[in-house]
Amino acid sequence: MIKTLHQADFGRWDEFVNNHPNGTFFHLSGWKTVIETAFGHKAHFLYTEHDGAITAILPLVHVNSLLFGNNLVSTAFCVYGGIIANNEASYDLLDAEACRLAKELGVDALEMRNRERKHPERPYKELYVTFRKQLEADAEKNMLAIPRKQRAMVRKGIEAGLVSTIDDDVGRLHLAYSESVRNLGTPVFSKKYFRTLKQVFGEQCEVLSIEHDGKLIASVMNFYFRDEVLPYYGGGTELARELKGNDFMYWEVMRRAVGKGVKIFDYGRSKIGTGSYSFKKNWGFTPEPLFYEYYLVKASEVPDINPLNPKYQFFIAAWKRLPLAVSQAVGPWLSRDLG
Repeated sequence: MIKTLHQADFGRWDEFVNNHPNGTFFHLSGWKTVIETAFGHKAHFLYTEHDGAITAILPLVHVNSLLFGNNLVSTAFCVYGGIIANNEASYDLLDAEACRLAKELGVDALEMRNRERKHPERPYKELYVTFRKQLEADAEKNMLAIPRKQRAMVRKGIEAGLVSTIDDDVGRLHLAYSESVRNLGTPVFSKKYFRTLKQVFGEQCEVLSIEHDGKLIASVMNFYFRDEVLPYYGGGTELARELKGNDFMYWEVMRRAVGKGVKIFDYGRSKIGTGSYSFKKNWGFTPEPLFYEYYLVKASEVPDINPLNPKYQFFIAAWKRLPLAVSQAVGPWLSRDLG
């Protein structure tokens, strides 16, 4: 039997995610609240049940945009998604329901953000990889595991006198992040989105900021799930490059996480051939392909909504020249549909 998630069953849903070997932070029920509250998109969180126990779950988000297309995504605004199931019958049931719902909604495509290939017959986007690495229990061993050149960047940040602090709110994070994404030509998310993430996920959502002589240098929002840490939204101010603020920041995430007993550092998604891809490889992480598979409904080909698409180059170049205050005001209107 297929059911739709309601708030009364959030606890059962999350228990299933936490206990399933393929569960991720991005399968948690809180994303339904976050996405509907911060962006206004309809979230269809579906699950199957047998004898009162959940046997499979699928978080879906309907993003319908005049600028960026009409798609059903698991999970929008997240790097991982797709169905997690205890058995093939439950998996197939949810997969068929997702395809049916995609047709009913009249979307361009259904997108499943899988870490493993599930449907070889469906097209997928050979664009993204993820970077994950096992951490040592000893911080110094993790430092020595960083390749020499990158380790030198971290030590320069330490020698510069940078310090890390945990913020109670998202104000400094939004400031640093908005400056970074403006410089990359990308619209920033609203402060409301970051605030909602913090409110919904509580201790699983941490904001770490880097200071130099009391001045903000960089900031990152980290997600904690089981024995993993995922630095997800991060950015630096103008001084970050000079003081090696970003290098020091990610080291501090790693160092602090080890102190909490974390065993996996998930550096997240990057596009092949980009600066962030090279940066993460320089830390000694090995890229792992992500399989974003599509079930095409109205679209004749896989949607190509990403900054590497040539048709967005003029927009990106123009956005980089915007005053920061203008990008902060206009960006959230655009980014709400860039799931």
